[in-house]
Amino acid sequence: MEITTLADRPELEHALLELSGEWPGFTGHEPVTQTRRPEIPRVFPEFVIVATEGRELVARGFSVPFRSRGPLPGTGWDQVLIWAFHDHAAELKADTVSAIEITIRGDHRGAGLSGTLLAAMRVNAKARGYGELVAPVRPNAKHLEPKASMAEYAFRTREDGLPQDPWLRVHVRAGGVIDSIAPASMVIAGSLAQWRDWTDLPFDTPGPVEVPGALVPVTCSPEHDQAVYVEPNVWIRHTL
Repeated sequence: MEITTLADRPELEHALLELSGEWPGFTGHEPVTQTRRPEIPRVFPEFVIVATEGRELVARGFSVPFRSRGPLPGTGWDQVLIWAFHDHAAELKADTVSAIEITIRGDHRGAGLSGTLLAAMRVNAKARGYGELVAPVRPNAKHLEPKASMAEYAFRTREDGLPQDPWLRVHVRAGGVIDSIAPASMVIAGSLAQWRDWTDLPFDTPGPVEVPGALVPVTCSPEHDQAVYVEPNVWIRHTL
């Protein structure tokens, strides 16, 4: 397996965007995700990690550079993408790199490749002169406990002191430190008809609706014909 960047393997861009991940389908309807994530390979190819076997792409890792603006924002994923593209367009000097996502091809999941790509992201950011990699992490077992608060869930540990959540554990093992909670990292709003289409759920009663794959319940308001999902993430800092 070879791990490099898209800047070194530009012919992989098309395959990169076709690689599907494990995110629940409704997350693809988030406005910032829809408009900015597909642009990352074109705008920031040197921050896109690619893993290949022969000519085949088996994994990708998206990251973006941005200029820090004080404490990591409560609006997490959305905010860092907005800042990265704004700073690039305004030609502002970035001082931090944020991980955005790691996607592994189905037949390669469960073999530790996500940790390998995270390590490659760290190495790549350091090699480009950055002293810190941050990440608005989506804990991959939180969806099993949608009613639990992220502030409590994120700091659960095992007997060995490592995080209980598997994806948070990968970050901490790699040298990351949990910094804070991003309570409104991603916001997805839609009509009830849209949510029914996205989830195959009725969305016909007011209040919280537990949706498969969601980290917290979606708030349904039949009176206003709308439902809103506000996803919390966990900010992790990696000093390089």
